[in-house]
Amino acid sequence: MKLISYGKLSPVRLDATFAALADPTRRAILARLVLGEASVAELSEPFTMSQPAVSKHLKVLEGAGLIIRDRDAQRRPSRLDARPLAEAAQWLAEYRQFWGPSSAQADELLGELKKKKKKDKKHKRRRH
Repeated sequence: MKLISYGKLSPVRLDATFAALADPTRRAILARLVLGEASVAELSEPFTMSQPAVSKHLKVLEGAGLIIRDRDAQRRPSRLDARPLAEAAQWLAEYRQFWGPSSAQADELLGELKKKKKKDKKHKRRRH
């Protein structure tokens, strides 16, 4: 078995990315930021939590490098920085070899079971 390394990826940054993505609120915030930059107030709207609570989530995302927070007069808009996501995807791609064949095998088995079920139905109809 080939040992998978981090290559040029930083294990610390990768850990921070996955830790940030572990929370559904932070994933929802990132999904919103895909649409464009937003303030804390705008990001707080869909949640039943306070703006300070959302700010704590933003600090985690910022610490992981997943967002960039700017200053615009009184407003502090946040925007997505997808580079850490690309690095995580690159790291996960190393494992594709392990889930690809098993997924294909499962699809093949499912197809065989469906064919067998159709044959069995035809066979039963002929007997009646």
